[in-house]
Order: sequence, then C-alpha cells, then structure tokens
Amino acid sequence: MNDEFWMRAALAEAEKALEYADVPIGAIAVRDGVIIGTGHNRREADQDPTAHAEMIAIRQAAQVVGHWRLENVTLYCTLEPCAMCAGAMVLARLPRLVYATSDPKAGAAGSVLNILQHEQLNHRVECTHGLLAEEAAEQIRAFFRALRADGQRH
Repeated sequence: MNDEFWMRAALAEAEKALEYADVPIGAIAVRDGVIIGTGHNRREADQDPTAHAEMIAIRQAAQVVGHWRLENVTLYCTLEPCAMCAGAMVLARLPRLVYATSDPKAGAAGSVLNILQHEQLNHRVECTHGLLAEEAAEQIRAFFRALRADGQRH
C-alpha cells in the first residue's frame, strides 16, 4: 500500500464529517501498514473548536501506541494542518505528514506559516503535499457551495 492508497482512505474519512454538517476534512494515522487512528472534523457535532480531524486521529494513534510519541507513524490529511494541529504533530514527534491540499488562509505547513519545519522547535516533521490535492479541494468546495445554496453560513 502506498501514499495514494492511504490518502484515499483519508478522503473517505472526510465524507463522515458531512453527517454533522461539518467541513469534510479527514485524517488517517498509519504505522507499519496498519491504520491506528482515524479522524474527521467533529467541531459542529461536539461543539469543540479542537475537534479537528488531525487531533482526533493523533489521539487515537497515541492510545493504540500506548505513548504520546508517535514514532514510525505517518499521518495522512486531506487539508494542510492549522497551527493547532501542526503544533500537536511536532509535540507528538510525528515523523511524517502527507497532506492533500493547501490552506492559504490557515495552513501551518508552509502556506501561512511553517510550524512543522520551524528551526527553533525541537522536532521537525517531514512533509509531503499535493497528493490528490484536487479531489480534496473539490470535496471542500462542494461543501461550501451547498451551504451557500442553502443560504447558510459556516
């Protein structure tokens, strides 16, 4: 199984956020070819500003690993992480992140700022981006088009 396989799993996970009328963002934590954490946005369902897909997947992965250090784990996300999620990745000592599409408004993996590679922090996360970017971006655009068509705001 390769990065594209896991990113497709993250895209499928993102669809679950639609059940709660939340932005379809998904994350999958993988270690040794096995999914050890999954997450999709649950901010609306939980009324929790920290219930981002990445945070949920990181928490699950740490429970499976039995430690806060996520050594040998790769996280696949459909959207570039925000500052909170990128900070959690650094703190978890995540070795690798693969994300699909950039977030020019809040991305903290290079778009707005780069927490993952910040030279003053004690850990750097290897980052690959752009894999299935158009599919992930369209998933998010479709969500916001539907909201606008219904006259709703998010």
